[in-house]
Amino acid sequence: MKTKKNIWEGNFIYIIFSIIIGFLVGAILLVIAGVDPMATYSALLDGVFSDKKYITYDLVYAAPYILTGLSVAFAFKTGVFNIGAEGQFVVGSLAAVLVGLFLDLPPVIHGIVAILAAAIAGGIWGAIVGLLKVKRGINEVLSYIMFNWIAFYLSNFVVTKPGIKDDSVEATRMVKDSARILLPENLRIATRCSSANWGIVIAIVAALLLWFVISKTTMGYQFRAVGLSKTASEYGGISSSRVFLTSMALSGVLAGIGGSVLTLGINGRISQFAGQESFGFDGITVALIAGSNPIGCIFSGIFYGAMKYGGNKLTLVGAPKEVVNIIMGTIIFFIAIALLFKRLIKSAQEKKEAKKTVVVTEKED
Repeated sequence: MKTKKNIWEGNFIYIIFSIIIGFLVGAILLVIAGVDPMATYSALLDGVFSDKKYITYDLVYAAPYILTGLSVAFAFKTGVFNIGAEGQFVVGSLAAVLVGLFLDLPPVIHGIVAILAAAIAGGIWGAIVGLLKVKRGINEVLSYIMFNWIAFYLSNFVVTKPGIKDDSVEATRMVKDSARILLPENLRIATRCSSANWGIVIAIVAALLLWFVISKTTMGYQFRAVGLSKTASEYGGISSSRVFLTSMALSGVLAGIGGSVLTLGINGRISQFAGQESFGFDGITVALIAGSNPIGCIFSGIFYGAMKYGGNKLTLVGAPKEVVNIIMGTIIFFIAIALLFKRLIKSAQEKKEAKKTVVVTEKED
């Protein structure tokens, strides 16, 4: 019975259940639209797993999602809803591009400096919102939303500046080759993925470090304590304002690094935005699927990246690629109400245990 309770009290079973429901809902909608769901899902799986090229692209796509997922998950752990990862991601991308364009540094070092610049930019973007909350009491969710749009228009403004903008397209010039974080050419040729880069390694290392900090350090204990109860943590001598500010800055660092991975590893430049890119918002999805667990973000980010990449192949069978968004939305909906399922199951188990206790007591009497 103890093992059974542990299974149902954890998050994993609900996440699997939600994923299954998400695909079932997607299948129903495909049938309504007159599209064969079996052919659609077969094309999706083929586009994800059928070739080493596709698997490599899955990992390439996953890296930015893992990092924005970590940004949101870390904020969740400390009691903050980081809806501002999108803006932090954008300013991180912008900082990485500017360093990649205007600094002359040796290969490897140039890429590292560009990533550090992105991390600092994202951290500052998050810390500003934290200061507004701590010093002025301004709601962080509202500030995050406004800062997302400030980052959006700031990026578009910089992209159009002479010396930065490419003359032939609505985008910046390509960053210098020395700033790219691509894998060695022989590996890119072997995988047949021209965008194969170190991003997935960076993302995994970031997830492991974040897990260690949260689980094994005094600072991590303080983060978790404030996330569970601000009042109790302050009573215990922890400065919730300091922890809150640090949390928002570190969340921004992670999202900023995600922006640099996309820019230096995949795109090589920033385009002028017609709308929000949504990497930061998608990070919320990744964090929820992972249950705000840093290690879980690795797997949920890979799952999300694979779905996004494989979804591009759905048009080959006449299915709308938007079905992927429907599936992911359904998954999040059911994960969001997992607490209700937990309460119902826990209540049923408690009643069952109570009945057993009554029966045993009556027999003894």
